Amino acid sequence: MQKKYTRLVAAAALVGALVASATALTPANAAVPGIKTGLKIAIMPKAVNNGYFTAWNKGAQKACKEIGAKCTYLGPTEATGPAQVQFINKVIQQRYDVLVISAADQNAIVPSLKKAKAAGITIVTSDADVAAASASARTVAILPSASDRIGTAEVDWAAEAAGSKGSVAILSAAATAANQNAWIAAMGPYLTKKYPNMKWVGGTVDKSVFYGNDDATKSTEQFDAILAQYPDVAAIIAPTTVGVLAAAIEKKAKKASVKVTGLGLPSQMAPYIEDGTVEKVGLWNPIDLGYVAVYAAGRAKAKTFTGKIGSSFKAGTKTYKVVTGGIAYLGDPFTFTKSNIATFKTIY
Repeated sequence: MQKKYTRLVAAAALVGALVASATALTPANAAVPGIKTGLKIAIMPKAVNNGYFTAWNKGAQKACKEIGAKCTYLGPTEATGPAQVQFINKVIQQRYDVLVISAADQNAIVPSLKKAKAAGITIVTSDADVAAASASARTVAILPSASDRIGTAEVDWAAEAAGSKGSVAILSAAATAANQNAWIAAMGPYLTKKYPNMKWVGGTVDKSVFYGNDDATKSTEQFDAILAQYPDVAAIIAPTTVGVLAAAIEKKAKKASVKVTGLGLPSQMAPYIEDGTVEKVGLWNPIDLGYVAVYAAGRAKAKTFTGKIGSSFKAGTKTYKVVTGGIAYLGDPFTFTKSNIATFKTIY
């Protein structure tokens, strides 16, 4: 794993000079075999004012330049389905060829995605997918890791920090966030089975979740609500970059003893890992998520990639295979600690 991420450092360093822009890029001169140049691609995050998606867009823009596409980063400032729908409608009206989107709501955006698809727009979800029953609304989903692996890894981090004992709460994003709900579902039985001296603060995992709506202020309030309701809580897992950062800031301000872990951007979490407020967080590379999604979309638009189970496509030097559910995974989450954070905080 370390070797894999050493290679990542070298590759990501090339990305560092790219600027996440909301304006169209000039197509590159060199074409990529199997992808038509000049595609008009919309890159839509859950919310544009989120550091995680700024990094995600860097990867997308790098891929756009390589394939000679005209790409625009656009989306709402609040991570909700209805807010995204307004921008999906703009994508339809402005006749984009491709939409790469991180679904803020697994159900609410589906009708609009179906309209976009009917209009001839190729759709690829990245980072967060639509509901499984609505998978036909997109060609393929580019996701970080299998949901159970992300969820169980976070439980392991919390148990390690808390000495495998005590109660655990979850500070999540929104109740409609499909990816986080899937991770949380995997956390429940895993904690009970592997860590007999640990328990969920509410008795079950679903009763132990507090929602910060991917908003810094709301996440801080929910962190405080957890401490007020469960003053002896041993660990808080925040499977959201906004939530884990808010928790770290508030923990430090209150000098709270609760252990905090979850999914965080190394650039944002570095100060709190370096000073010991947080011992470990993990994540995949959001730059890679955006990069791979654009390649998948470009190849799908050219019909050189179908998105069907068993099909594969190439992005950069790597090949990705579609598995059950119409999903292509990047790989396991990587952990950031005091021993390696200095390297990764300069990348994303």
